[in-house]
Amino acid sequence: MNDKIVMPVWTFGLFIVMMNTTMFNVSIPSIIRDIGVSASLGSWIVSSYSIGYGLSTVIYSRLSDVLPIRRLLSVGLMILGLSSVFGIFATNFQALLIARIAQSAGAGVMPGLGLVLASRYIPYERRGRAIAMISAGTAMAFGLGPIFGGLISEYIGWKGLFAVTCLVLGLLPILLRLLPKEEPKPFRFDMTGAFLTVVNAVTLLTAVTQRSAAWLAAGLLSIAAHAWHLKRTKESFINPELLAKPKYRKLLVVGFCIMVLNIGNLFLMPLALANLFGKSSLAIGLTIGPGAVLSAFLTLFVGRWIDQYGSVRFLILGHGILALVLIAFWADLGTSPSIVLFGYLFFSPASSVALASLNYETSRILPTKLIGSGMGLMQLIQLFGGSISVAVCGLLLDFQKKNSLVRAYENVYGALIAVCIYSLFMMLWYMLSVRRSESSQGNITEKARA
Repeated sequence: MNDKIVMPVWTFGLFIVMMNTTMFNVSIPSIIRDIGVSASLGSWIVSSYSIGYGLSTVIYSRLSDVLPIRRLLSVGLMILGLSSVFGIFATNFQALLIARIAQSAGAGVMPGLGLVLASRYIPYERRGRAIAMISAGTAMAFGLGPIFGGLISEYIGWKGLFAVTCLVLGLLPILLRLLPKEEPKPFRFDMTGAFLTVVNAVTLLTAVTQRSAAWLAAGLLSIAAHAWHLKRTKESFINPELLAKPKYRKLLVVGFCIMVLNIGNLFLMPLALANLFGKSSLAIGLTIGPGAVLSAFLTLFVGRWIDQYGSVRFLILGHGILALVLIAFWADLGTSPSIVLFGYLFFSPASSVALASLNYETSRILPTKLIGSGMGLMQLIQLFGGSISVAVCGLLLDFQKKNSLVRAYENVYGALIAVCIYSLFMMLWYMLSVRRSESSQGNITEKARA
């Protein structure tokens, strides 16, 4: 595979798919007004897409271990295109929600298989740049997505957002020609495990958004059933070998937290700009856009640095910058929209650097046979973190109706600061475990030589 051609084309496709997320994020205030729902209910437009996106990502990644990537790509992009056409004609919240969920079932093919391609076909000395390129495409979508979303919402209406996603279908014949040909392998797909994974995610997310003890109990029971299923099934959907690796488990927690911070902030910023400063969708996009464009530019250089110096130090650096920006939002959010503009100039590059470093580190510690399932599960956990973050942030805002708007947003940012500190602690713990492991291996090598 010629990765110098394939990865840029794939990144462009991922850019279009990710814009499908960011365009809706910035248009949430106008959608909530038009369809007449609360912030917590409106958050389902984002969170339902995110959780479906995560589930489809892990499904496509898992299937890539046994099915050709070309075949999976064709199925995913066709589902995405048809559901986008349906979304153009959505007239109420229920139809809009169905369209977003259907979109998510196809959209997961791009991020999941992109990381599999980079991890499977690109050597370590160039892999950091390839993964960083994927992160740059995502960051650029976070930059231009709000601007395009604002323009479309302002002059066409939010239904026009669905039409943009259809453009990705034009890349399908190009990628099918460039991707390596693979032969399918005999396998037995674990439908029960896949179903339980969906039930785990949906019940827990519903428990949070509905504040329901019954849904929480259902979620815990489904997790127990899934654990029992993993013990008795040889070829399970979630590979138990992954969960047996302590380093991988720590990285999963870090990935969850990073996406809680990233998506939570992206949900809060448009609402704060609209409700505190009366900004339109276009003005919101222009405020958020520069930070994400800068992030896309810097991430290309970070890929080379990761290849040269390793990923752990950039994970630590990214966490530090994220914490500083969140503290600034917590302290001065109500002062001026310039706080959001300048804060996101640092926040967006830091989150992109952290995610690129995390994905590289994950691919580095996984054996080849676990690349597909391991990268897929990491994507699922990250996107589930984003879904939970949006739902919880919406609930926290609803809980604080007696507080001023400024105080309400600042309190939510205080919660995000706590998540950032916990994630940094987990990253430091991971770094210590890596050093201990390397030290032990060095001692074993020295004894063998002696």
